[in-house]
Amino acid sequence: MGRILALDPGTVRIGIAVTDAAGIVAHPRGFLVADDPAVLQQIADLVAELAVDRILVGLPTGLSGIEGAAAVAAREFAAEVEEGTGVPVELIDERFTTAIAERSLIETGTRRKRRKQVRDGAAAAVLLQGYLERE
Repeated sequence: MGRILALDPGTVRIGIAVTDAAGIVAHPRGFLVADDPAVLQQIADLVAELAVDRILVGLPTGLSGIEGAAAVAAREFAAEVEEGTGVPVELIDERFTTAIAERSLIETGTRRKRRKQVRDGAAAAVLLQGYLERE
């Protein structure tokens, strides 16, 4: 298995995480600004730089599993990423990833201001690590 890039799209930021070269451990890589016109190019650049051969995109669903407007936007985003990078994209249920990341950051003593800066990447890492453990 090669490197996997995880994207946790939100309305303001897109959290990023990537596996190590062996595809075993997820590492947060910060975030991209969601409404930046160059965001798809930035993702394509990351894919090339890291030699990514699979991309995961978080699919936000409600607790009942029903998809709302955010899920529709995530599906559209995933299609754009796949078209823009030429790398297969898989949608992954992302319920609770941000809450889990936030709790973990609090438990490790990360200050509130710093948590805001790293939360999106940490949520993407939670999404990616969960996927790796299931595989």
